[in-house]
Amino acid sequence: MVKPARQHTRFERARIIGARALQIGMGAPLYASEDVLREAFKAELITLYGLEEADVRFVLDPLKIALYEYDHELIPIDIDPHLDD
Repeated sequence: MVKPARQHTRFERARIIGARALQIGMGAPLYASEDVLREAFKAELITLYGLEEADVRFVLDPLKIALYEYDHELIPIDIDPHLDD
């Protein structure tokens, strides 16, 4: 994702994350590697599956993955603000 010209509004943020989560849910490739996602959500994976299985399991929630990608500016989607100069 290119650095936006201005900070996104909450509606634009929701639209970008929702569109990306839908893409991920439909099988689009991820912009973050599986190892990075596994490390980012390690505490959650341990509580869900236990310490032994946390290294093998993967985060399956498309919304969490989309939020991670948005926060780390990995999504190549931006909003055209149509600003009048």
